[in-house]
Amino acid sequence: MVNPIVVGIIGAGRIGRLHADNLRVMPSFKLKSIAEAVVSEELLVWAESRNLGSAFVNGQDILNDPEIEAVFICTSTDTHASWIELAARAGKHIFCEKPISLSSEFTHQALKIVEDEGVLLQVGFNRRMDPSFRKLKQLVQSGELGSPHIVKITSRDPQPPGEAYVRSSGGMFMDMTIHDFDMARYLMGEEVTEVYTLGANLVDPMFGRCDDVDTAVITLTFASGAICVIDNSRKAVYGYDQRVEVFGSCGSATADNCRPTTVEVSTAASVTRDQPLHFFLERYNQAFVEEVAAFARAIRLQEPIICSGLDGQQAERIAEAAKESYLTGLPVKLSSCAGEGISATQAL
Repeated sequence: MVNPIVVGIIGAGRIGRLHADNLRVMPSFKLKSIAEAVVSEELLVWAESRNLGSAFVNGQDILNDPEIEAVFICTSTDTHASWIELAARAGKHIFCEKPISLSSEFTHQALKIVEDEGVLLQVGFNRRMDPSFRKLKQLVQSGELGSPHIVKITSRDPQPPGEAYVRSSGGMFMDMTIHDFDMARYLMGEEVTEVYTLGANLVDPMFGRCDDVDTAVITLTFASGAICVIDNSRKAVYGYDQRVEVFGSCGSATADNCRPTTVEVSTAASVTRDQPLHFFLERYNQAFVEEVAAFARAIRLQEPIICSGLDGQQAERIAEAAKESYLTGLPVKLSSCAGEGISATQAL
């Protein structure tokens, strides 16, 4: 039996706790330590309920522990790159939540250190491991849909985040739409060459005060000439709206919303079915598990990383271009990129 990978988690917020819960029940991992700057009473109650009361240490202690092979970086985005650099220099394999940083320049610096130290880095674009989106990817790769012409991605949150979060998140394009930018590259297996954005404040004036938008449509042009249209909203009153369509020369395929049941009720008055699942923790629960399992296989079996640091950097570059396009009202060209990002995207 292969020995489990001993891991530590840096950051015990919502996403850090989700990973902790998943790691605890996965035989490929042994969760040893968790680091959190402020250990609240509520956090301690959560930890005690999972027999993790003694797991809390300083983040640097995790990096200094020779038993720990890999770290999960689940802190605020503005600290990701620093922790990546420290973890790489400590010889730890790294799983980092998206985005790697709020600047593709800072990300480039962090990735250089990861490369120099020879450790693995996987970025947490978990939607790549969603079964429906993986099926779309397989259809594109197999050629069943012919040459892809149009990708349409709808991504709308059920409710807006708080102002404090918005001010520190990097804005809609870097925080929310970045998932869709990665999904577009993942499905197409090629690079984006141009970005054009229309944005508005229609949900809450708070976003305007934060120099952000809450509603947007972004058009991506790929190297082949194919087009992707992404629409985002911070508030869909009916639930978490997550749909993708790929239209090609030989047909189209659509991944619809996930719902609690598939039951459809038809009466003389109406035809009804369940609303979409309410939030990302429900919608992408399986994807969160699968991405971590893939990380374990990359470490133990030398399988390809499902979402590399370069993939993360490319999504950030698109997000930066989307923001620039919104501010200028003009399309933004993206320079050509190294081929490694394409091969990483095509690995699945």
